[in-house]
Amino acid sequence: MTTEGIKVIARNRKASHDYHLEELYRAGLVLTGTEIKSIRANRINLQDGFVEERSGELWLIGVHITPYEQAGIYGYVDPLRPRKLLLHKREIRLIITRIRERGYTCVPTMVFLERGKAKVEIALAKGKKLYDKREAIAKRDSDREIRQAMKERFRE
Repeated sequence: MTTEGIKVIARNRKASHDYHLEELYRAGLVLTGTEIKSIRANRINLQDGFVEERSGELWLIGVHITPYEQAGIYGYVDPLRPRKLLLHKREIRLIITRIRERGYTCVPTMVFLERGKAKVEIALAKGKKLYDKREAIAKRDSDREIRQAMKERFRE
């Protein structure tokens, strides 16, 4: 994905820790006016989010968008309400068939603004086992130690 003309609002780091991310898709979001203002103010949390199929459509569930403070009482929207994802029919069918397979899920990995429009990057993912997570942490720690040792070596 190119980063030209894109402003990243939020990333879901927990997704790459808990899942093996396989295929990435960009989707539009159906939002209210106050929700887009909250997103532009970086008031979104993707941690517990996932994608669910409802009557042939994909919905973003569990993503918290903080209500916009200046909206007043009429601009209030439930912060955890389901939000419809906008994708091509072909992509929707492919994602739905993969979600129905055993072990697959679909999680949001990033929310960004592209030409003023809020988009979400979703990933088809398979859950990691506990030993996979431990292995990833051990590899990250060893890589960090190697980098530090190399840095010390070249400093001398």
